[in-house]
Amino acid sequence: MTHAPEFPTFALDDAAGAFGGAAANASVDVQGQSPMGASGASRETAGAPYAAALAMHAARDSTAFLVPGHGADASGLGLGQAEYFGERVLELDVTPLLDGIDLGDGSPREQAERLAADAWGASRTWFLTGGSSMGNRMAALAARGLGEGVLMQRSAHSSFVDGIILGGSSPSFVLPEVDLEHGIAHGVTPESVAEALAERQSSGGGQVAAIYIVSPSYFGAVADVAGIAEVAHEAGAALIVDAAWGAHFGFLPELPDSPVRLGADLVVTSTHKLTSSLSQSALVHLGHGSIARALEPHVERAHRMTASTSESSLLLASLDLDRRDLVERRDLLEESHAAVLAARAMFRADGRFPVASDEFGGFPSTVAIDPFRIPLDIRATGLDGHTVRLRLAREYGVMVEMATVSCIVAVIGIGKTPDTRVLLDALAEIAAGAAADSRSADAAGDSAPSIPPMPGPGAMRIRPRAAYLADAETVSFSDAVGRISADSLAAYPPGIPNVLPGEEITLEVVDFLRASAAAGSHVRGAVDSAVSAFRVVVE
Repeated sequence: MTHAPEFPTFALDDAAGAFGGAAANASVDVQGQSPMGASGASRETAGAPYAAALAMHAARDSTAFLVPGHGADASGLGLGQAEYFGERVLELDVTPLLDGIDLGDGSPREQAERLAADAWGASRTWFLTGGSSMGNRMAALAARGLGEGVLMQRSAHSSFVDGIILGGSSPSFVLPEVDLEHGIAHGVTPESVAEALAERQSSGGGQVAAIYIVSPSYFGAVADVAGIAEVAHEAGAALIVDAAWGAHFGFLPELPDSPVRLGADLVVTSTHKLTSSLSQSALVHLGHGSIARALEPHVERAHRMTASTSESSLLLASLDLDRRDLVERRDLLEESHAAVLAARAMFRADGRFPVASDEFGGFPSTVAIDPFRIPLDIRATGLDGHTVRLRLAREYGVMVEMATVSCIVAVIGIGKTPDTRVLLDALAEIAAGAAADSRSADAAGDSAPSIPPMPGPGAMRIRPRAAYLADAETVSFSDAVGRISADSLAAYPPGIPNVLPGEEITLEVVDFLRASAAAGSHVRGAVDSAVSAFRVVVE
């Protein structure tokens, strides 16, 4: 008689159960043995309960009659996958709801999420395999559970707008400060949030249940989260922070603290951006206090609604290992921080390509700078930032995150120490070549592309959800003026939504979007790259 193999049972030991300092180093106990016995793999997964359980499962001598179809081995069609990724990836790619991994109370998955909550200072943490885009949609849906009114930073990520549409919320907006010289959107202040709340009240918009801000910005500007939390809570509203770019905050004293510890009720963060987890992995953290407690069941329901029922075990394990290494490898974080400061000093000393974030302190909305984003003013090259970014990649093999007309942004993951001299040398060569070419120099003069001043949004005539679901037609840009938009459109950079579903399309917005497209900006959501037409609600 053939017996089904028994799955190992995992339990936190007493130290891990307390989730104190020793908990971050706690390994999973498997019938009194290390997770991988004498194989040595336990050293790879120590302190990471989900990763340890997954490795234990992969090491078992079992026969799979379940998904995924590659069967965790290199036979059959699995051969091509193994040749490309390596057989280890197949072994660790397992289906959800396995005993001893993520099934039941106290599972390694649950343990790993509790350790993450402790590391970032949250009362609860959810692992995400759909990126911060999933987290933003969760946040918007959860906020709708508290009420329909939402005050959102206008430079919100489009995924939060998706959640507004799905939940049928009633949004109003607080505008971020914008550095028009560089095409950079910064943050909002406690004062501007308070003013926006008062304006909504006076205009008959009613109470807001949640306030949504972005900190840090794409360019590393950090807002006064603690001050904005006070304003939100005085108004009885939850504070939601899109901290997609701030997963490393709170792990070095020189960096800003985790937004959860500063009073935020819900924080969305992409660990894959600046820390070490795999692309598309992210976290949602729940704060502390009565408002956060009221949010929790709504966040849980939103997670169930938006999460895949086939979550990637590879992404989940990478989140667990990322948290462990952020907690345990302080030496690597400190070394990386020192290297980043040295890189910024190198560019300052050179002088040709100023560090644009050195000027961010002149904006009241910015209370700190994330040094791991290095925005460089590249106008000394005589070229626009989009051209410089492409040339860096094509001619020098140097990849940077993004560009505006006047800047490029170099991102350095915490714990990494890349040679930033190669970037400076490449920029210097590009500048020298442009200076030698009189035609390039002339082209970079008065005729250089520029993004015009950004207009304010049109009036919200119907709610975003109603506009999104309404019958729509495509009309020319000239005929779109005065009509209700069915789409969300944003010139990128700076990425601030210029028109949302339900808003009136104004002549100023049309001119801005078309001029931005002509200057090389991408207009997210546009019918075509030239913004020659718009989708509008049939009235």
